[in-house]
Amino acid sequence: MSSKSPRPQSAVAEFSMEDFAKALEQHDYQFQKGQTIRGKVYSHEPDGVYVDIGAKSLAFLPRQETALSATADLTQLLPLQEEREFLIVREQNADGQVMLSLRQLALKQAWDTLLALQASNQTITVRVTGTNKGGLIVDAQGLRGFIPRSHLSLRDELETFVGQSLTVTFLTVDPEAKKLVLSERLASRSANISRLAIGQLVEGTIVSIKPYGLFVDIGGTTALLHIKQISQTYIASLPVLFEIGQTIKAVIVDLDEWKGRVSLSTRVLEKHPGELLESLATVMAEAEDRAQKLGMAAIGAGE
Repeated sequence: MSSKSPRPQSAVAEFSMEDFAKALEQHDYQFQKGQTIRGKVYSHEPDGVYVDIGAKSLAFLPRQETALSATADLTQLLPLQEEREFLIVREQNADGQVMLSLRQLALKQAWDTLLALQASNQTITVRVTGTNKGGLIVDAQGLRGFIPRSHLSLRDELETFVGQSLTVTFLTVDPEAKKLVLSERLASRSANISRLAIGQLVEGTIVSIKPYGLFVDIGGTTALLHIKQISQTYIASLPVLFEIGQTIKAVIVDLDEWKGRVSLSTRVLEKHPGELLESLATVMAEAEDRAQKLGMAAIGAGE
């Protein structure tokens, strides 16, 4: 038989169900910081809004947390009895009151939206709000973003951009570091490329000659005419055949819109191997007619 004596009944009864309920009321785990919760606007005060979220005390929404930008009239922004979602930014105090924010909820939703747009390689429109030595400061769906000078199509007189809207794509979207870096140049290049198509004949200007090929400007987009795509025969030296500033016609054989890559070919315009080396002027003069006769199979065979 155990030597331990049974616990007195009086000791068990010292903590009743009523005491237990009161203890739970002191720690309402239903309302936690970072939680999104629905509530109904209860009353307006000079410094904020009281909101009924179903807790034992009304929650409070400070004026500075009502919107991303300052607002003068809370009665229009948040009419009485309007129900909507709020973000809990401070857990219950001694009086059981939690603090809410619409501004931080909007910021969180904006970051989530931009992350999704970045993942799907989308572009957005932003408004330029200011400048610094490195580039442009912009408003991107309520978030502060930055476009480096190197990622602008036009890099001079940055002040003239203030107040304008620009179409941009994403370089960095980091909610934790609150870092949003954008590119107008890449978005512009992508838009230009989207108007192109494989099999299309384009005319451009040679802007650079490298050992491996020619870089050609086709309406603001730089495309590569690789040395293997110039002729169906071996080429010993490109500078002997071409010069910077020279106009050339070629067929688009590959596109990568998001990487900004366009690949060209003139070999598909040749009637026999080496024709372009023998008579470049003739191939260029007949380029439109020859391109019309080309099918995708012929283009693919030339790659």
